[in-house]
Amino acid sequence: MQGIRRTLLAMVGAGILMLQAPYSLAEELPRVMLKTNMGEIVVELYPEAAPKTVDNFLKYVKSGHYKGTVFHRVIDNFMIQGGGFDKNLKEKPTGKPIPLEARLALDKGIKNDIGTIAMARTEDPNSASAQFFINVKDNDFLNHQILSDGDPVQFSYRGNSVTAPRGKALLATAGYTPFGKVVKGMDVVEQIKRVETGNINMMQNVPIKAVIIESATLLK
Repeated sequence: MQGIRRTLLAMVGAGILMLQAPYSLAEELPRVMLKTNMGEIVVELYPEAAPKTVDNFLKYVKSGHYKGTVFHRVIDNFMIQGGGFDKNLKEKPTGKPIPLEARLALDKGIKNDIGTIAMARTEDPNSASAQFFINVKDNDFLNHQILSDGDPVQFSYRGNSVTAPRGKALLATAGYTPFGKVVKGMDVVEQIKRVETGNINMMQNVPIKAVIIESATLLK
């Protein structure tokens, strides 16, 4: 009987490992290489944390959208943003915006920490399309925040305690969706964050010398 019990336990253990393996093994996660004129950046994507966001990003990768786009907004000690404009700072057309998945990402333990890639958006939480950014520091204020009951409500913004009507608080705490992380080429990211920037065509924090994404390729 004990021999049978040991066999059953071994089988259950093996089953658990088989169920966990597809997401826990890094080699099973999709990776995308951004080849820039300053070097290569490889990002690993997390479909379980942000399925619609990852699917949307990969559609733009496969369509060739990112080829020839630039990192058009670079702020040291914050983030580098790209994927929306060509080297002449002409905005490229995009598809429909996607729903925000910042809460799901947070529930899965993915935050806007240094090296993570996340979707850029307007003040509308559900407005992300093609533009993305890579965090160059831990930007906790970009994470989704769960609000307490009541109206008005108190929440944290950039380390400060703020009180606002619930509607405004929901917008301010919606967060930005992180959906992957740089696994190779963080040194390239570090180089990009230090480039000289200025104001060009009414846009701020634009690299004086264009940082171009020459290609975006799905590696697996």
